Amino acid sequence: MAEQLIIHGADKQERYQTLLPQALALIESETDQIAALANLCAALHSSFDWLWTGFYLVKDKQLVLGPFQGPIACTRIPFGKGVCGSAWQAEKTLVVDDVDAFPGHIACSSSARSEIVVPVRNAAGEVVAVLDVDSSEPASFDAVDAEYLERIAAGLARLF
Repeated sequence: MAEQLIIHGADKQERYQTLLPQALALIESETDQIAALANLCAALHSSFDWLWTGFYLVKDKQLVLGPFQGPIACTRIPFGKGVCGSAWQAEKTLVVDDVDAFPGHIACSSSARSEIVVPVRNAAGEVVAVLDVDSSEPASFDAVDAEYLERIAAGLARLF
């Protein structure tokens, strides 16, 4: 089934407000995890001017690249390493204004300047994946991004 997103808004919050119900509708009846993650990546990536949007899945005590949109990415990230591994370890959203200033940052793309990583939890509350978004501009992400991306991530719990 083909889907078309309709995104409106003069600012980021308004764009998220129009995206949120559409993004959740894309995944609410999908039973295949990869299909849902892939469509969600496409919806998020096409709605904002981000460098990279994707998921890393927890597999064998590491993060393994899942569906994404953007340039080629790191395939595996150890627990506690880089922004993604650190968000997984801390079990909380991390917003990094300057990735070069983040201790142990893993530079999958030299174009990345800022990043937000949101843990994805299963129904039991365990972190089973992370949603990773990179921008080519510094300080691109804030509390608005965290709020809405966390709401979108919460909609994925039933798939894990």
